[in-house]
Order: sequence, then C-alpha cells, then structure tokens
Amino acid sequence: MHENRETSETPVVEPGGRAAGEGRSRTARVYVPEESHDGIVPMNQSNKDGKPLAEIEEGRPSIKENAGQPHTYPTQSGKGVSQGLAGVRKAARGNKEMKFTALLHHLTMDLLRESFHALKRKAAPGVDGVTWQEYETGLENRLIDLHGRVHRGAYRALPSRRVYIEKEDGRQRPLGVAALEDKIVQYAVTTILNQIYEEDFLGFSYGFRPGRSQHNALDALSYALLKKKVNHILDADIRGFFDNLDKSWLIKFVEHRVADPRMLRLIQKWLKAGVMEEGKWSEPRTGTPQGSVISPLLANIYLHYTFDLWVNVWRKKWAQGEVVVVRYADDTIVGFQYRTDADRFLENLRERLAMFGLELHPDKTRRIEFGLFAEENRKRRGEGKPETFDFLGFKHISGKNGIGRFTVRRTTIRKRMRAKLRQIRQELYRRMHDPVPQTGEWLKSVVQGYFNYYAVPGNLDSLAVFRDRLLRLWWQTLCRRSQKHRFSWTRMLKLSRRWLPHPRVLHPYPAVRFAATHPR
Repeated sequence: MHENRETSETPVVEPGGRAAGEGRSRTARVYVPEESHDGIVPMNQSNKDGKPLAEIEEGRPSIKENAGQPHTYPTQSGKGVSQGLAGVRKAARGNKEMKFTALLHHLTMDLLRESFHALKRKAAPGVDGVTWQEYETGLENRLIDLHGRVHRGAYRALPSRRVYIEKEDGRQRPLGVAALEDKIVQYAVTTILNQIYEEDFLGFSYGFRPGRSQHNALDALSYALLKKKVNHILDADIRGFFDNLDKSWLIKFVEHRVADPRMLRLIQKWLKAGVMEEGKWSEPRTGTPQGSVISPLLANIYLHYTFDLWVNVWRKKWAQGEVVVVRYADDTIVGFQYRTDADRFLENLRERLAMFGLELHPDKTRRIEFGLFAEENRKRRGEGKPETFDFLGFKHISGKNGIGRFTVRRTTIRKRMRAKLRQIRQELYRRMHDPVPQTGEWLKSVVQGYFNYYAVPGNLDSLAVFRDRLLRLWWQTLCRRSQKHRFSWTRMLKLSRRWLPHPRVLHPYPAVRFAATHPR
C-alpha cells in the first residue's frame, strides 16, 4: 500500500475557511455536447488518474481492466449516464480547481425518470402523502411538470416529515422523510454532483459512494491492521454529526466546485425546507435531515473539507510514524504506529472540528492499544488482553490464527444482534396467525439478509447463536397461537430445516479480497 498523495491542486481548507489557491481558481462554463465525447474513463477508475490507489482504499480496477466497459459512467443505480455528464467528470478530473457554472441542464427528463425508478417502492411517504405507486400513475406528465418547475425556478421543496427509529442503545434517532418529488430531484442532483466529487473524494472515504460498500471499508481496515505498522487505534465518533453540521460552511464547501446559481439554490431550498413534527413546522439552524436522499453526499462533502483533506496533510507534515485512515460517513478509525502521534492527533482533531461547529463524543471517542505487538506489550506490563473496538456492526478483536500469527477477529456486535432480534419478535407477534409457510418464507429472507452482511470468516458462532435465538422466538410465537395444542420442539426443528438457512461463510478473508481488488 502506497501513501495517498494529493496533488498540489487539491484545495485544502485553511482555518479561515478559504481553500488554498481559492483566489486564483479558474471559473469555467462547462457544457459538453453529448456527441463530442468518444472515450470515457469508467466511474470506478482511480481518483489519481491511473496511479495505484494510495492507502487502504476500496478496490477500483485500473484503466486497463476497464477497457471493455461501455463509454458511460454508472449512476448510483449502476446504469450509464449521458455523455454530457461524462464530460463533467472528465473536466473535474482534469482540473481540481475548476468551478462548474452550468450544471442544471444535465437534469433531464431521462435522469428524472431514472431517479424515480431508483427510489424504494415501499418507502414511507413524506408530508405530501404521495406514495411511489400513486406517482407512477401518469408518470410522464408528472415528470414533465416537475422538470419544467425545476428549470424555471418554480420548484419548491417541502419540509421533511420527522420520524424516529430506535437505536441499539434504546435511544431515538431522528430521521427526515422527504416528499416524493423532493426525493426524485435530490437523486438526480446527487447523480450530477457525483461526477465531480467522485474525482475529489479521497480513497479512505467509503460511506455512501457509488461502487463502495461497508465491506470494502472493513476489508481495508483489516488489511491495514495486518500489513501496516499499527500499534494504536483512535476510534473517533462525532457527536450528532448530521444534526450539527453548519449550513453556511456546507454551502461554502460546495461553492469550491459548484458555481451554478440554480444548483446552489436547489441545495439551499432543501437545507431551509425544515421539518414537520406533529403538525408543527420548524427550521433547525444547523444540520441536514438524516435520511434524505442528498444528505449522505452533503455529509461527505462537509467531511471531505473539514476532515479528509486536513488529515491527509497532517499525517505527512506532523506524524512521526505510519498513519492509516478509514472513514465511513461520520464513523472513523485512525491507526497509528506511535502513541505520541495518536495523542497529538486527537488534540488537533478536537481543535479542527471545533472550527466547523463539530465535536467528538467524549464517551465514544477513545484511543486503545491494538495491533501486532499490542498483546505482547500489555502482557509484559502485566496488563490484560488488548481492548476491542466496534466498527460498522463488527467488534474487532486482537487475536491469533491457527499458526500463531497475529490476526483481527471480527464478531457481530451483541447489541446489534439484540436489536435485530427485538425487531423480529415484534414482527412475529404481528404475524402470529399467518400461515406457517408464509411466516417461514419471510424469516428465510430475514435470516439470509442478516447472513449476507455478517457471514464473514470467524463469525460463524455468532451467526449460529442468532439463528438459534430466532428459532426459539418463532417457536414461542407458534405456541401462543393455541392453548389446547402445544407446538412440539421436534416439529419446530423440522420447520427450521425447511426455512432457516444454516450459517456459512459468504465473504472471503479481507486480505484475499483486498489483494484481488488492488492488483499491485
């Protein structure tokens, strides 16, 4: 793994908020006719113009590997985009200081139609009460009207409907459910802006990006812990990030690359739309509604300028040893070779975030000793086993493999499992009198979906516990259906063999998959 070097053209935000070189940025009106582009580099090309990706980045094939792909970039849904958008991407890659003054014309009827079909069919409606199925009736006329309103400036964003979901610790997480038309336009705008920001975002940023997943971030982290000189881990958690990001700073960050006033007005409309809760409207001074279609991209832009660019400079300028970074949205893991680097970084990070209205959660942010020599060092000092840390649903444990070498074991976080089982129990009670095969079919999909994420090497015992507890919950529900006829456990075991998948590893070892996606 090579060091992730940014070119001198990358804008680094100084404490005053001004990007380095901002005063001399070129302003270019980018309009590329669709027929003028013949050769386009696919979206999953490296951010560094063909150079190997630096540090622990998710596997993006090189240009050579992509030679046979079509001459369009994939959108969030995986489909190709217009050659005009491909031109935006090419221009963004060629000039890191270019400001795009004409982007809204890329928001076409075709893009709106694709955005509509990319939305979840069963998603809850917003304040307008319109569902996906209702909007599909007379879709073309609706999209023509929406397209016209957006382009003549008559489009108005509706407030998000405030809902709450229970977190693993029992607290409530606020979410904002946008109106359907707002979702469509936000999806289209995200597709357009991704062509620019996918050329700017750094390799260690994984959250909510096209072609990247949580398992890519987990692979990168495991690979770094095994192959890099990591002896200390900083598990950094930003307190209430989505609720506390500063809207004025966000607009300034977007303006580093976007100078189309109509596109900026759209983003400002969504930020000012506010939320509706129990019939009352309010406009929070800070934050963006978590759960809206465009909020993940806006969050990535905010963290790109407040954290990613800064940490990339910090580790080159101040670190005495190796530093590795993996960020998924606002969840960040930073590995250090030396404890002095970790302590200094933590102090500097607090100061850096404070400049932009953010702070680290005092209870969830911690530095631990973790890595190849952690167990040996702690044993020599008479201390216990190395501490563990949680990341993306997995508890990471310092351990040894079958031949006694250091490895990173990953198991499902217990509170995540308990929260999932609580949800299943509530749904089983609701389905108590449904036909057994119907409930079995539903449970089969639930268990398979759970395994699809958590079935990593070394986690089979945890999956077996989950399956056994789920089976007992199902049995308890079936026993309650009748007071006269008790449902036997023998019959329950037959149902389990019929409907519940058995645990098996569905993911390769992180180092194997990382090596396959990062040919060197």
